[in-house]
Amino acid sequence: MRIDQLSALDLSGFNAGHDARAYEKLGAHPVAGGVAFAVWAPNAERVSVIGDWNGWAPDASPLRLIEGTGVWHGVVAEARPGHVYKYRVVSRVGGFVSEKADPYGFLHEMPPRTGSIVTKNGYVWSDAAWLTTRKERDALDAPFSVYEVHAGSWKRVPDDGFRSLNYRELADQLPEYVARLGFTHVELMPVMEHPFFGSWGYQVSGYFAPSHRYGTDDDFMFLVDALHARGIGVILDWVPAHFPTDGHSLGFFDGTHLYEHADPRQGFHPEWHSFIFNYERSEVRSFLLSSAMFWLDRFHADGIRVDGVSSMLYLDYARRPGEWIPNTNGGRENLAAVDFLRELNTTVYRDHPDVQMIAEESTSWPLVSKPIGEGGLGFGLKWDMGWMHDTLRYMELDPVFRSHHHNDLTFRSMYAFTENFVLPLSHDEVVYGKGSLLRKMPGDEWQKFASLRLLFSYMWASPGKKLLFMGGEFGQWSEWNHDGSLDWHLVDVPKHGQLSRLVGTLNHLYKTEPALHRGDALSHGFEWIDGSNARDSVLTFLRRGDHEHDVVLVALNFTPVPRFRYRIGVPRAGHWSEIMNSDAKELGGSGQGNFGGLDSRPIPWNGRRQSINVTLPPLGAVFFKPAR
Repeated sequence: MRIDQLSALDLSGFNAGHDARAYEKLGAHPVAGGVAFAVWAPNAERVSVIGDWNGWAPDASPLRLIEGTGVWHGVVAEARPGHVYKYRVVSRVGGFVSEKADPYGFLHEMPPRTGSIVTKNGYVWSDAAWLTTRKERDALDAPFSVYEVHAGSWKRVPDDGFRSLNYRELADQLPEYVARLGFTHVELMPVMEHPFFGSWGYQVSGYFAPSHRYGTDDDFMFLVDALHARGIGVILDWVPAHFPTDGHSLGFFDGTHLYEHADPRQGFHPEWHSFIFNYERSEVRSFLLSSAMFWLDRFHADGIRVDGVSSMLYLDYARRPGEWIPNTNGGRENLAAVDFLRELNTTVYRDHPDVQMIAEESTSWPLVSKPIGEGGLGFGLKWDMGWMHDTLRYMELDPVFRSHHHNDLTFRSMYAFTENFVLPLSHDEVVYGKGSLLRKMPGDEWQKFASLRLLFSYMWASPGKKLLFMGGEFGQWSEWNHDGSLDWHLVDVPKHGQLSRLVGTLNHLYKTEPALHRGDALSHGFEWIDGSNARDSVLTFLRRGDHEHDVVLVALNFTPVPRFRYRIGVPRAGHWSEIMNSDAKELGGSGQGNFGGLDSRPIPWNGRRQSINVTLPPLGAVFFKPAR
């Protein structure tokens, strides 16, 4: 295929809906004779490229239609990398005329400007060693601990207009910080170009371009490379569920509803006031498949977290009766979206078997993270939104009432292995008046910090991968504000710094103790000792690895009352070392614990022949492992 001489044959896969690399054909590509432009606009009467080189003259750089494809193509000799351009589309439907950004543009102007920019990427990667180990790092039985970041508000520059860090400045600071805390991955909230900063990136207009707010495509590659150099994987948020209605974007692209459904009952999202992709249209499927593959191919992403999967799966999502159209079987399932998601996951794992596809899916749709051959959607992981809501609801209670809500903690064991879960404490839980994680905790300041240490300990001890939104790791008091910065001065305050140290301790144990990660997605990885002690609000359980000696005992006390001589049945005789105590003084606690470990006694308890007598610290967690 020659990009300067595209044919109908070259575009056959695109038109059939199975081209996962349509970005190699469409968009703006520098060639020997100038720049080759290609755009899909099947209902256009005329299409031309307007830009810097032709003074934005309407007809100076016309494109020709490749018959039978709907794609307009041409080489513009005067165009060069760095030139700003748009497509001028004259529709044969009603004479509609529009000036559109390139749907396949690899770089766009800094918002609020909306032009696309011809770019020629020249970045030389240095992460070959990382890529050879990625399969093991992203495996379901590997430690997978994610730090969720909004690039524009992680840290700002006070002496430069309080601007956001750019990609290269992030590369100087973020990898070292994340590595020091022990996280295995960073998840970036959408960096794809978006017109409204306040959408946090979830209203995407440039599905093939990192946001110019923070730099160029080369700059973003530099950031990914820097994270890989520090042993940190990169997960990218990606939004195939909807797109903004801005005039320069995809909506009503060629005078028709090309990317979206025409009927608002199918094509307009009432909750997010955005357009919904038409997954039945072949070229739209190729567009979305290619976008996902683009970030894996070109930017070496280690996984994609697919936003809003629930809204894709259900035709009646956020709609009242009469506001949606049933499928051909009369049901509420979006059959085209289901088919698309399965093809997406099949395609990604075929070409990149060492990455993870992660679904943000909040309903009881079955088998989201199970193989397609078993009736699943084919994702590798799924966010456990139920765990997040149940756990936070419980932790916000005054401890005196927690005994009446014990089921909020134990219910998850009924379904914990029906999917491959991620346990998320995400950005959605610290905005819109919900308060920060620390603010959510009840009681005085000491109890708030102790409760947050307990929450993190419970999360890291539970089966499932981990995700924590930025600021939670050091106990930010204020809600997240996308127009601000994290309150970094708090890190130097002892209680906040000690909380951060706890997160580092938990990540270290999670990575070094096979029992805490090998069985994250397997039922043999978790075993109750006692999940029924609602009266004392205490949970005790085992985490297990692949071998008999890979065992960690976890005891959690969800009240501010210390419990002395609390007997716990253990699966083997001998010495049990205390490997983590969230109440340790160096972590900000009161220092109540078990002097480094305990010997079991032949006293039957919890249905076991041996037991240990434990001090359970107030609002505290203790982890033990048997001596070999």
